[in-house]
Amino acid sequence: MANSTAPKSRSRDLDKLLLRPGNLVGPNFEPGTELRDDLQQYARVLVVGAGGLGCELLKDLALSGFRNLDVIDMDRIEVTNLNRQFLFRLEDVGKPKAVVAAKRVMERVSGVNIVPHFCRIEDKDIEFYNDFNIIALGLDSIEARSYINAVACSFLEYDSDDNPREETIKPMVDGGTEGFKGHARVIIPGVTPCFECTIWLFPPQVKFPLCTLAETPRTAAHCIEYAHLIKWDEVHGGNAFDPDNPEHMKWVYDAAVKRAELFGIPGVTYSLTQGVVKNIIPAIASTNAIISAACALETLKIASGCSKTLSNYLTYNGVEGLHTEVTEFVKDKDCIVCGPGVLVDQLDTSVTLQKFIDMLEEHPKLLLSKASITHRGRNLYMQAPPVLEEMTRSNLSVPLYDLMGKVSKDTLHATGTINKDNKKTTGIRKLRVVFKGIDVVTDMDMAGGA
Repeated sequence: MANSTAPKSRSRDLDKLLLRPGNLVGPNFEPGTELRDDLQQYARVLVVGAGGLGCELLKDLALSGFRNLDVIDMDRIEVTNLNRQFLFRLEDVGKPKAVVAAKRVMERVSGVNIVPHFCRIEDKDIEFYNDFNIIALGLDSIEARSYINAVACSFLEYDSDDNPREETIKPMVDGGTEGFKGHARVIIPGVTPCFECTIWLFPPQVKFPLCTLAETPRTAAHCIEYAHLIKWDEVHGGNAFDPDNPEHMKWVYDAAVKRAELFGIPGVTYSLTQGVVKNIIPAIASTNAIISAACALETLKIASGCSKTLSNYLTYNGVEGLHTEVTEFVKDKDCIVCGPGVLVDQLDTSVTLQKFIDMLEEHPKLLLSKASITHRGRNLYMQAPPVLEEMTRSNLSVPLYDLMGKVSKDTLHATGTINKDNKKTTGIRKLRVVFKGIDVVTDMDMAGGA
């Protein structure tokens, strides 16, 4: 008989998953206390976003046995966040979300260590993301999802038969909510569809005719879009509007209020201005909790192998009753993000790095401008920050063939501005570079020291 006086394990619920065998476990699952301890000690998870969904994710992951968490978010807490982002209080308004969220979870869950990062996701070096075993997304932006997806897929390497190398796979768990609807998905780069493979799942943003905005506005949204799309350019000229800049957003809000007053239209608020400009649908706390639970469970399954993972897209609809469904989408074999990489072949060995960067802007599959180039972790040229640009500027006049170690073919990573559908976004692309007229055998002999 078990010792009834023994104290109950704090992880007793987790133990039911990690200490016992089962019929649905992964192929490498080995139940036992060692697995639980390794999960707590070694598994590192990055939570991207500390809003409604991100707060739930941090709490759920901490309570699921993960002890080493990081969270990254560029926003500060606003009063309108308090109704659903439960980690924040009135006295936290104006403080960084990531910092406060990390502090609150660590106060409530002893033993967990959460490192906050108050910055844009683009501000971090690519290698920063490579330090984590799993990346969990709690974002409200298609552009941000695309960027993180491209980062995770950039670590993926393929063998000579174009099969993904398992040790280079960076799993992601993506959650999203829109009112009473939500989704949770598992992205295993090279195995399941990545975000780019299924970008068609996200409907295009609603656009209003400019004539309506300029002449006959009828709703608060019309007034906001007038201030955003028309008035901003009239007043600020060549200065681009930044939706993540609070001063820019406040200016649009003030201009929209004046426009609404002129036409007698009610309903313009700061939160609505943010929602219209950034295409954000109001979040519901219960939906965030449900989707976060699904994402946290999938994260645990990936890290431990205690059960087979979701295949591979779960949708939730709580508008009328409750409906959930799982759909298995298929990977796009020609995807330029999670595939082996965009082929840039027949390059002359005399092509300089500057010429190569110019070629990327004209490449029909890339349309990548202002590119920074890295090769096997080495910065060949960096557009920013200024100190790195100055340090790598001399490489621009050097042949790319020389910078890559005089190999006949290899993989580069390019980070820059992607021009697609008249919209500019920051992205990363993996490039398979092949030089013409180079004997592959010679390269192999050189690599072997011949």
